Amino acid sequence: MLADLQKGEYGYIARMERYLKHPVEQVWSMLTENDKLAQWFPELRVKDLQEGGTMIFDMQNGTFEEMVISDCKELAVLEYEWGEDRVRFELAPDSAAECRLVFLERIKNITDHTPKDLAGWHVCLDVIEALLDGRTLESRKQEWEKWYESYKKLTREILESGSHGLS
Repeated sequence: MLADLQKGEYGYIARMERYLKHPVEQVWSMLTENDKLAQWFPELRVKDLQEGGTMIFDMQNGTFEEMVISDCKELAVLEYEWGEDRVRFELAPDSAAECRLVFLERIKNITDHTPKDLAGWHVCLDVIEALLDGRTLESRKQEWEKWYESYKKLTREILESGSHGLS
């Protein structure tokens, strides 16, 4: 299912939700422990896990971008800069052994890169779920290409219609 993309007061908000059959602690570790983070997003790592701390993005060209963590509540919220935008992961127990994961990206402006990011985050969430379930995705690239086409269409529709929400 595509992200819900809404026009907001300060740009746009993309929202993706997943119900994972794993406790919050396991999902949190996928987001915050560098060895587990590397399994689904090898360019990203935690430098200092706290509000005001940093995430590091390896640009794959010898340079690294530091992204400030703007909100961090253990086992509940992780939010950090993503270029001019922000990404936020919200975790909540859904039952004794399950977790609701909500991913939000606050997008200042929709650009040609926006559908690439949205497709990437979509696949990342799928990979997190697969890893937790003990599975792997056969081709992340194929999955990304499929979702990229869908997100190009979604962002184009949002821009063309001036809509306040499509999903």
